[in-house]
Amino acid sequence: MFSLHQLACFMATYETGSITGAAQQLGYAQPSVSEQIRSLEKSLGVALFRRAGRGVVPTTVGETFRPHAEQVLAAAEAAQQAVTSVRQLETGTIRFGMFGTARLYAGAQLIADVLERHPGVRVELVGQNSSDVQEHLRRGYIEAAMIATPQARSEGMDVTPVAHDELVYISTNPDALRTPVTATQLGRAQLVMPETTWRAEDSTRRLLRRMLHETGVNPQTRIEVEDVETAVELVGMGLADSVIPRGAARELLPRLAPQAGMVSLRPRQYDTIAIVHRANATLSPAARLMIDLATRRIQAIAEPV
Repeated sequence: MFSLHQLACFMATYETGSITGAAQQLGYAQPSVSEQIRSLEKSLGVALFRRAGRGVVPTTVGETFRPHAEQVLAAAEAAQQAVTSVRQLETGTIRFGMFGTARLYAGAQLIADVLERHPGVRVELVGQNSSDVQEHLRRGYIEAAMIATPQARSEGMDVTPVAHDELVYISTNPDALRTPVTATQLGRAQLVMPETTWRAEDSTRRLLRRMLHETGVNPQTRIEVEDVETAVELVGMGLADSVIPRGAARELLPRLAPQAGMVSLRPRQYDTIAIVHRANATLSPAARLMIDLATRRIQAIAEPV
């Protein structure tokens, strides 16, 4: 039976056309490569190379053998990578992208879920806004992420919707909460909106702009802030109203604006929460674990797709 070492020597000799070239490529002594080739030929009972000038060329059998040798070496490399991935899952760093609002009501418990299963790992949740998270994906800093998107498409990415999170209008004014808020009412409202850095790309704002398109106006933002917590606090102070995901409202209103309430929009508007990774990517066990756990957490809070 031949060994992986013999196959590596065979492939290097095939690719370089000489024993000397194979030895240089592999970092071995030339006699060692020659011995490995002889042992492989003896094991197979055939000649794989014949001399040609100062080098060697493959025999017909050698040409036939080459693709099989490549497949065996590739399978061995894949097996090694799989073992390495599992080992890293036990002691390495697990990095996952998650937009800010989802982290708000699922991030801490997601980390707890991971550490309960793999107490030796280090966990990083990366990103603020969904656009920010997707940029990390494009740069290869993370393998996979959870984002909010008005549409389940993203160029160069595989996007899998997992939940819908309804957008709700929050206010301390009881009159504003008596019935669902229409586009006309929303166009007249004075709002505080989070995600000011990503105002052009933010999924919530894009949905509101689309909702208001027929009225010919844009949402009137009286106050711009970065984080949703500050927006909710300002609503609680009566300085403005806001539109945020229902999951965030359920989490934050009792704590930061107990006197505020929420009501649906008319027509109802939903963010699509999706798992996203680079198209055709082979995901590591760590990435698959985070996808599974994050999906379970979000679907327990928002409406599953």
